[in-house]
Amino acid sequence: MNEAIRIIGIDPGLRRTGWGVVESAGNALRFVAAGTLRSDDKAALAARLCQLHDGLAEVLERTAPQEAAVEQTFVNKDATATLKLGQARGIAMLVPARAGLVVAEYAPNAVKKAVIGVGHGDKQQIQLMVKVLLPKASFDSADSADALAIAICHAHHRQSAAYRIALAG
Repeated sequence: MNEAIRIIGIDPGLRRTGWGVVESAGNALRFVAAGTLRSDDKAALAARLCQLHDGLAEVLERTAPQEAAVEQTFVNKDATATLKLGQARGIAMLVPARAGLVVAEYAPNAVKKAVIGVGHGDKQQIQLMVKVLLPKASFDSADSADALAIAICHAHHRQSAAYRIALAG
């Protein structure tokens, strides 16, 4: 039997960063935990990034994942919002990397395709399929459901040649 690997999926955002942890053993998935980190929208940007950093570091310490996956940033029409999302995404990549984890990145369409079967879908579809794939899953927001979807996507793709090369390097 394959050894279980604990994976954290992270859906970065400056207001809310979703996280979800699953264990993957072969084709079997098991829900571990999920939640949402929230920053104080009245605080300065640097303080908000510190809040996300510290919260995510605590989650990693508590859940002890072995691998991490983060959703790639999509560019929207609002350059300021995209830049802030990029900064939150930097925290989402830095914290697991500093903990010694290889961090995989997945496009939003790849996550949707892995979870709902097509590259386009809404948050309700993702939440529904996360519950189908992880019946014991509980999540407190669409962001934590998305994070679980990212972890599921990574569980499905972690045996790819590119990921094995990243692990070897």
